[in-house]
Amino acid sequence: MKLTIIVPTYNRQFDLIRCLGAIAEQERLADQVLVVARRDDLATLELLTEWNAKLPLTVKHPELSGQVNALNAGLSAAVGDVIAITDDDAAPRRNWLKMIEQHFERDSHVGAVGGRDWLHYGSDIVDGSEKIVGKVTWFGRLIGNHHLGVGPAREVDFLKGANMSYRHSAIEHSHFDTRLRGVGAQVSNDMAFSMAVKARGWKLLYDPEVAVDHFPAPRLDLDVRGVFNSISAEHTAFNQYWAIATSLSSGFRRSAARVFQFLIGSRALPGYLHLLWGFVVLDPNVTLRWKAANNGRRAARAQLRKKN
Repeated sequence: MKLTIIVPTYNRQFDLIRCLGAIAEQERLADQVLVVARRDDLATLELLTEWNAKLPLTVKHPELSGQVNALNAGLSAAVGDVIAITDDDAAPRRNWLKMIEQHFERDSHVGAVGGRDWLHYGSDIVDGSEKIVGKVTWFGRLIGNHHLGVGPAREVDFLKGANMSYRHSAIEHSHFDTRLRGVGAQVSNDMAFSMAVKARGWKLLYDPEVAVDHFPAPRLDLDVRGVFNSISAEHTAFNQYWAIATSLSSGFRRSAARVFQFLIGSRALPGYLHLLWGFVVLDPNVTLRWKAANNGRRAARAQLRKKN
C-alpha cells in the first residue's frame, strides 16, 4: 500500500513543527505527506521549505479559505491507497501509520479507520474510559467520546477529524461537503464525511491503539474553544442536522434522529426538553443556545427541502 498523510494548516507554525516531527518518526513512513497551506500564510510556507529533505512533502494551496476547502484540496492531490488525516495541532504516535495500514490490509471491507486522540491542556491530559464511541443511537443521540475510547477495535458510525484515515477506493470521487457552514472551521465536517462513507456500505473502524496526542490550539475564527458564540453554535447545529439527514440510510432511523435533534438535542445545542431543563436548573444561557441551535436546524431543514 501507498500511504498519504494530509495535514491542513493555517498560521500554527509551532504546532505544525511538532506534527511534522511526529510524522517523520513514524515506524512505517508515509509515501506522501500533503500539507495544505494558504498562499497568504507566508510564515508557514517558509517553514515548510526546511522539511523537504526530511519528508516526502507536497504543499497544496486551497483556492478558497476554510477547513472543508483545505481538506478537499488535499484529497485532490492525494496518491495513496490509504489517506490518513490529522490536525496540525496533533502529533501521531510512532505506530500510528503502521497500525492504520494493518487494519486496511486485514479487512477489505474497512473503508475508514480512526482512533483515540489524547487531549493535552498544558501539563494536563484528559483521561477517562468510554466503551461507546462515535455512535448515533437509534433515536438520534450523537455520542462522540473519541478522546476517551478504550477496549478493542470496533465498528462505529462516525470518526473524528484529528485522527481518521480512508481507503482511497472508498472515497473516490467524494469530497467534504461544501454546503456545511462555518467561518474557518466547518465544525462536524468529519462526522458528515465519515457517515457518508458508512452510508455507502463501508465499515468504519475505531481502534483506541491508533492514537495521536492532540494539543487543541486556538481556532482563528468565530468558534473559539470554550466560549459561546451564537453564530458558531447555529453553524454547528446546521452541520450536525445536515449530516444526519443526508447520511443515515434507514427512513425510520433518519426521521427519529431528526425529531430528536429538535425535541431533545444536547446541552450544548439544546432542543425543547433541554431548554425546559435549563429553566429548571437556572442555566442563564440556555435560551441563547436553544435559539442558535433551533435556527441552525431550521435552516438545514429548509435547505434539504430545496435540495429535494
